[in-house]
Amino acid sequence: MDFTKTTEQDSHYNHLEQKSIAELLKAINTEDHSVPKAVKKALPQIEILVKNVVQQLQLGGRLFYMGAGTSGRLGILDASECPPTFGVSHDVVIGLIAGGDSAIRKAVEFAEDDTKQGWKDLQGYNITPSDIVVGIAASGTTPYVVGALEQCNQHHIPTGCITCNAGSPLAKTAQFPIEVVVGPEVVTGSSRMKAGTAQKLILNMITTTAMIQLGRIKGNKMVDMQLSNHKLVNRGTRMLMKELNISEHEAKRLLEEHQSVRAAITAFKSL
Repeated sequence: MDFTKTTEQDSHYNHLEQKSIAELLKAINTEDHSVPKAVKKALPQIEILVKNVVQQLQLGGRLFYMGAGTSGRLGILDASECPPTFGVSHDVVIGLIAGGDSAIRKAVEFAEDDTKQGWKDLQGYNITPSDIVVGIAASGTTPYVVGALEQCNQHHIPTGCITCNAGSPLAKTAQFPIEVVVGPEVVTGSSRMKAGTAQKLILNMITTTAMIQLGRIKGNKMVDMQLSNHKLVNRGTRMLMKELNISEHEAKRLLEEHQSVRAAITAFKSL
């Protein structure tokens, strides 16, 4: 390799098994403090990728996340939260993980080493140049992800990535790379820690910013959220009470009738 994997470098802490609980917690927390600073340095790269995500979604395309292990699970988590939060269809943001859905809970041995399976998985969704594919890999070397992005590039499908090593094969493959270098982990090589946190922060940024740009937020409220439990119904009721200056009874009636905060606001204002 022609680059250094900082995600694999030795921890700054040694003899962990001899430390007290308080010492271990302090060490982890100290390292965690560095993550937002690393993400801040990557903001220009994140902006470029988000602009392209918004552009593709406006064309009617889809956002695909691809990863293995922790990275794959984080992509699936972010994708799964878009429908309830923003009211979009489940096929707008799609998360794929090496080894298939069973790998969400249990690791599938060597699944990430298949250079061809990622592209096969994308073909199962009839991937087109209207879509955009973001590979997630802390190492920046995961064959499942790199191989998929190489094929996407050949088929004129826009590609981005989130990686925690500078100058990785993945970053060199992606058209819109994000490199957020968080350095060694407290437990050497355990990239589910700082690297995973950095990836989660960036995924939050990508979908939240994109959905705001697509008009899925009004003011600062989730007016398109799915009313899937009592907590969210109550939240929707409070939104209507404040936005329309109406009673709780009237807000609940509107929400029950229209099953959507946005639709209830529109209906009330059209009266």
